[in-house]
Amino acid sequence: MKFLASLSLLTALLAGTVLRAAEPARTIEITANDQMKFNLAKIEAKVGETIKVVLKNVGTLPKEAMGHNWVLLKPGTDLNAFAQASMTAKDAEYIAPAHKDKVVAFVKVLGPKQTGEVTFTVPAAGEYTYVCSFPGHYMLMKGTLVAK
Repeated sequence: MKFLASLSLLTALLAGTVLRAAEPARTIEITANDQMKFNLAKIEAKVGETIKVVLKNVGTLPKEAMGHNWVLLKPGTDLNAFAQASMTAKDAEYIAPAHKDKVVAFVKVLGPKQTGEVTFTVPAAGEYTYVCSFPGHYMLMKGTLVAK
């Protein structure tokens, strides 16, 4: 009888874990424009939370001149070194292969009126910088995800 009670308790605990894991991602919509600005400079999140970032390029200039991406970097990443190395990585969505290990999540480079998305789990407490790594954009197009 104790075995069945323990089995029932274990089943209930596992079911609760599965239900929590199945919670939908929280969607964060971010726009990028021809003035090289994101509409959000700060995102607050909980450790372990699933986030879906939807990036919309609301600009009208051609992708070759004013493409935008969204790159979430690990805490402590040297932003200048990352951005400088990524400027020439067009074929890798402007994320330098040598710095890919510094990236938590990213949305590929988008042209005018395009939308892209990425879903990820917030890994640990800290401040994560996000940027557009298209050449020359990172100084104006950046923000912070604060995980608690």
